[in-house]
Amino acid sequence: MFNDGGRSARSIAIILIVHLAVIVLWQVAVDAFQVPKFILPSPLATVATLGAAKYAWLSNLLVTAAEILGGFCLGALVGVALAVIFTWSPLVSLLLLPLFVTLNMIPKVALGPLFIVWFSYGIFPNILIAFSICFFPILLTTARGLSEVEPDLLDLVKSLRGSRWTLFRKIQLPGSLPYVFSGMKVGAILAVAGAIVGEFIASERGLGYLMIQVQSSLDTPAMVMAVVLLTLLGVALYGLVLGLERLFVVRDVRLQ
Repeated sequence: MFNDGGRSARSIAIILIVHLAVIVLWQVAVDAFQVPKFILPSPLATVATLGAAKYAWLSNLLVTAAEILGGFCLGALVGVALAVIFTWSPLVSLLLLPLFVTLNMIPKVALGPLFIVWFSYGIFPNILIAFSICFFPILLTTARGLSEVEPDLLDLVKSLRGSRWTLFRKIQLPGSLPYVFSGMKVGAILAVAGAIVGEFIASERGLGYLMIQVQSSLDTPAMVMAVVLLTLLGVALYGLVLGLERLFVVRDVRLQ
């Protein structure tokens, strides 16, 4: 336990040092080569935009965070639920899974204008776009995890006349958790992309909307700051999933 904690602390320290080194190198390179601010602002110039009230960073950040979290939670809920249904009913899987594969091939940018026509502007259409991008990996990995349970364990429960619910709760669900969290980690990354796709297409608030607004004036520091905040949102969501995985899944069976 102590050794694992020590390794984790060293890993975190190395990660922080590498990121800090990149930021310092970025600042030094911009200053040394006198790169114009509209091409590549320095980290200090980027952070300085946080003090400008005209960008409304907090409100735009909260809107984008709500879209990302909403799309991800909806994707996780629907993805896991459908995976369970497909596992319990091969007929439903045969009928619907190929359809979901086909629908997943549709470019999500093409769905944006349709969502706007159907649901107008606002947070909800962007949540749906984030959901449409992130739920499919969760569905596939969860379905795979549920189907790869040891046959001997299944036979044992069946021989003891265990119900389908008992089989799912005691065997299939615990055995599939590494796959569920693996899909959720991918979904967390895709949810960020989905929310920004929605804001780029049409929105009235959010970090993506702000980037479109400042682009016309070549306000590159604000654009870079928006990208940094988006990255932090993605890292926070990924870290949340990672923390839940460490809480519910034994280290030795986690999928990398």
